[in-house]
Amino acid sequence: MESSESTKNTIKKIFADYLDKHAMRKTPERFAILDKIYSIKGHFDVETIYNMLLEDNYHVSKATIYNNIGLLLDCKLVTRHQFGGNTTQYEKSYNTGIHNHIICTKCGMVREFTDTNIKRAIQNKHLRDFTIESYTLYIYGICDKCKQQEEAIMAEKPGKEKK
Repeated sequence: MESSESTKNTIKKIFADYLDKHAMRKTPERFAILDKIYSIKGHFDVETIYNMLLEDNYHVSKATIYNNIGLLLDCKLVTRHQFGGNTTQYEKSYNTGIHNHIICTKCGMVREFTDTNIKRAIQNKHLRDFTIESYTLYIYGICDKCKQQEEAIMAEKPGKEKK
């Protein structure tokens, strides 16, 4: 795995090359957004990036953030997720490895996990006229905390026997 400084230099170069290829300007705002994204551990939304930039007295509009996340999606430095609900979540994707997500349908908790059997099965899957570049697996269910709360509520309802 690359060092943090090496990773930052690599992602900046990937983004700069992408901007050059598409004849787009290399603005300080674009690189500030990229830097904030790569300083976050885990998932984030546009509001998170916006607030982080404001905390650093860096004023950019949410539209600028959305537009630049679109560019970062195109050059594969960011991945988009829709875990449920109305908020789109993102995560950095350079050098992060393939992982899967479990999502609680009650509280919205999202946790990442890796499974070598799943990874191997997908890598060994041959799809006609299709080359797999990456994949995302979402598993929806109820986390233990929510399940325990649900069971406690059911146990307290009239007419139900307490366990």
